[in-house]
Amino acid sequence: MIKSFVKSLRQPQAQGRIDDGQPIAVLDIGSNSVRLVVYERHVRALTPIYNEKVACGLGRGIGQTGALAQESVDRALVAMRRFARVCAITKVGALHILATAATRDASNGALFIEAVEEIMDASVRVLSGEEEAHYAAMGTLAGMPHQNGLLGDFGGGSLEFAHLENRHVVAGETHKVGAIRLQDDSEGDVSRAYDIALKRLSKSDLLQSEKWPEFVAIGGTWRAIAKILQDETNYPLTMIQGYRVSAKEMRALCAKIVDGAKKGELPEALSRLSSNRRELVPFGAAALLATLELGKFKGVKFSALGVREGYLFEQLPQPAQETDPLLQACEDLSVLRSRAPQHAADLIDFSNRFFEAAKIGETDTHRQLRHATCYLSDISWRGHPDYRGTQAIDSVAYGAFVGIDHKGRSHISRALAVRYAGLKRKHIEADTLFDLCDEDDAYHADIVGLLLRLAYLLSAAMPGVLSTIEWALTDDNKLQLVLPAGLEVLAAEKMLRRFKQLGDFCGFETEIVV
Repeated sequence: MIKSFVKSLRQPQAQGRIDDGQPIAVLDIGSNSVRLVVYERHVRALTPIYNEKVACGLGRGIGQTGALAQESVDRALVAMRRFARVCAITKVGALHILATAATRDASNGALFIEAVEEIMDASVRVLSGEEEAHYAAMGTLAGMPHQNGLLGDFGGGSLEFAHLENRHVVAGETHKVGAIRLQDDSEGDVSRAYDIALKRLSKSDLLQSEKWPEFVAIGGTWRAIAKILQDETNYPLTMIQGYRVSAKEMRALCAKIVDGAKKGELPEALSRLSSNRRELVPFGAAALLATLELGKFKGVKFSALGVREGYLFEQLPQPAQETDPLLQACEDLSVLRSRAPQHAADLIDFSNRFFEAAKIGETDTHRQLRHATCYLSDISWRGHPDYRGTQAIDSVAYGAFVGIDHKGRSHISRALAVRYAGLKRKHIEADTLFDLCDEDDAYHADIVGLLLRLAYLLSAAMPGVLSTIEWALTDDNKLQLVLPAGLEVLAAEKMLRRFKQLGDFCGFETEIVV
């Protein structure tokens, strides 16, 4: 009898993943490595569920022999067999295989592609240099929707430039300035590699056609250089997506790496990279130094998204492409971790009405970050009360979000710190992270945090309450919280204290109206 009753109970389904659509995968066959990434589903904000890279060095020696080395081919095909099995295990619905410079340029590239297609049971698309530039640009737009200017995707065999303007790719170029190509053509001499890069890139029409304010850098070797700078400056974050530095600072680091390579004196952070990446970083520094000197850029911004993400982004229908990737990712996280995901929609509406009633102006970016914060405001509720704020901040600061830069991560983190610990942010030590906010950002984030702090007392984190509460601002500058009949009991001491703190911070007297 008891067993029958237990069996009749509805078993909860796992919520570790969003249950909507099949996984989709991209196999990227590059000059330095082959990488398989399996994504949870094909949407605007991609979430990898499996990511593996194998350094095969397919581009090694092509400049001299014109062919893929057999050792590199064998290593790549061994990886393919494992990748095929992974795709089956993860139940991949669609597999896209993209091959770039090494396969494109090699005399035996067609034979290699034939072997890959047989193992993977899928066709391979060999991208032209112009297509590489195009998809790298689309990848940048996938992660940075409003990015304009020039970007460069630095791989093992080539460097692609693309011009972005108003969410479109205007033009693209490809140059034989990849890390492995430079290493081979310079016979391992980094100073000579710099001269080669400078000479080849001086022929770029895009690089010298106009004054570009910012250069967007893509590619694993260039991301490794960015990580070295983060290490040397004790930067509070470690992810690369959205990381910004001055071109002057980056040129100085690249020159230091190039000069140090001649003396055998390289930055300590380089020792923490894989041996394969460590070997190529000086040649990446030579190429980046040449690029920044010729382009006369003021700033450099790094993107962790490139050809793979750009290819999938372009396959999406137009409405999906126009979805905000940050808000989609935050909403997904809310569904997976919040007590009541519908409450986030109430918070967004409640805070919209507050900013409108209080006549507090917002930029489009601040509004986006406020909405994102509402989605993320309850994701750590299962944690110990003393650490919920820290857990929420860590999820934002170190989460795999796109559509946000580091200043935006700081903004949301600060708002969540106030939501959990008040303006003094007791027991939360993240000042170096919060310092990425400027004065206006900090003020806005604090308001959002105080507003959420009040909202959770009013609603008990459940939907259906905040939508019944109104805001009003009287002619004599008094902020009113209008409670419907029956909810006047919510005006308890702790709630009134938090309401007054919000009003004081914004410069209002406060009043409860029933």
